[in-house]
Amino acid sequence: MGKESLSKKELKQKKKKRTLMIKTVVLVLLLVVLGVCVFFLVRTLKKDQESQSSDKKEDIQTEVTPEVTPEAAPEEETEPAEDTAAQPGTDRTAAMEEAAYLAATYDYDGAIEKLNSLEGAAEDSEIAAKVAEYQAAKDSCVPVNMNEVTHIFYHSLVVDPDRGFAGDDSLSAGFKQWMTTVDEFNKITQAMYDNGYVLVRLRDLVIQITDEDGTVHFTPNTELKLPQGKKAFVMSLDDLSYYHSYDGRGIASKVVLDENGKPTCEYVQADGTTVTGAYDCVPLLDQFIAEHPDASYKGAKGMIALTGYNGILGYRTDIAYKTKENLTADQQAWLDAHPDFNWDTECEEAKKVAEAIKADGWEFASHTWGHIRIGDASLERIQTDTDKWKSYVEPLVGATDTIIFAHGQDLSDWHDYSGDNEKFQYLKGQGYHFYCNVDSTQYFLQIRDNYVRQGRRNLDGYRLWNDVHGEKNRTSDLFDATQILDPKRTDVPSL
Repeated sequence: MGKESLSKKELKQKKKKRTLMIKTVVLVLLLVVLGVCVFFLVRTLKKDQESQSSDKKEDIQTEVTPEVTPEAAPEEETEPAEDTAAQPGTDRTAAMEEAAYLAATYDYDGAIEKLNSLEGAAEDSEIAAKVAEYQAAKDSCVPVNMNEVTHIFYHSLVVDPDRGFAGDDSLSAGFKQWMTTVDEFNKITQAMYDNGYVLVRLRDLVIQITDEDGTVHFTPNTELKLPQGKKAFVMSLDDLSYYHSYDGRGIASKVVLDENGKPTCEYVQADGTTVTGAYDCVPLLDQFIAEHPDASYKGAKGMIALTGYNGILGYRTDIAYKTKENLTADQQAWLDAHPDFNWDTECEEAKKVAEAIKADGWEFASHTWGHIRIGDASLERIQTDTDKWKSYVEPLVGATDTIIFAHGQDLSDWHDYSGDNEKFQYLKGQGYHFYCNVDSTQYFLQIRDNYVRQGRRNLDGYRLWNDVHGEKNRTSDLFDATQILDPKRTDVPSL
């Protein structure tokens, strides 16, 4: 019984040991499986994190630096590189062209300053050569002889001589005597250019100093220099108001602005159609100087001497057109033909045109409001006339210090203006410092401490006709009149 009982006990222990071993094996297997699962789970989570991190990085790069994307790179990197490379070359070319233009107008200092303002100018051999060229040209210039500066002047030009010179009345005689044709003007301009004449401003002839109390002093401008062989001259235009008496006479009707805001002319053709173009001195000279910049000293143009009684520049700006008081027959007829006329609008247009003319290099001067004979007029009449000019012309063209006398008259003879000349003292007090008369001699210029005075030569039908057909030629220093006279001139009445 004892052996049997032990045997059973041993069997039970063996069975228990076997069960424990099985459980151990199962547990080990479970742990192995669990470990494998954990391994793969961790690996998967790590990959997900790396993937998310990569996406965020790409998003950040896309938001902060879009230029690195294939679409943005060519547009944002290439174009600025082209602009940066092209800009200096463009600036350099433009500056050299502008400098060449300035040098052509005898503004050598301006040309040199323009070139030296360029970046890297000191190391640029081409720029250095141009600077040396302009400096040499400046050094070779000689002072203008103030005693040999002539002054020429014109009235409005005749576009159509068949209409301008038609008839045998006093008006027709005046057109034949005092007017120049477009063809004659163009030939004179070319001939004087070919003969070495260079247009300067009257004020270029002097150095002007103004004291604190407004007192003005003048001395000759010894720094006005031109190349050897060049000759300075001054030019002015009288009566650029296009009076009613000009209507239908083949002359421009007004100054207007072209599509570029530059002054040109309105012209009524014989058939009544209105056209615009270069039909008078202002646009014609502008065109010539644009093509020949060396015809003008630093862009100088002429002086335009205006009256006011019929308005200015073809615009009916005198106060009579507004008040309709004390009208002449011509003024009344014009108003009747223009029932929609608005004086304020007319003045605005005239002022706009005047500003464009000044911006183009021209200057305005008084020709007296009523085209009066300054030598014959009383001081009282001069005062009344000056008040009208300053009230109805000056607001449109701006203040001026120049008066150009009508009818060839003056405040005195050729002697200096004296302190006891009450007309001179009055005009000086009104701000006039430059005075011009008509003098057929070659040169007449007075530069005094308190004023400048110059005589002017009329280049009109009377002068041209007599230079060709008369006994004395007064323009041979300027041109050959036989090559200038318009063939449509058949006669010019004597004065």
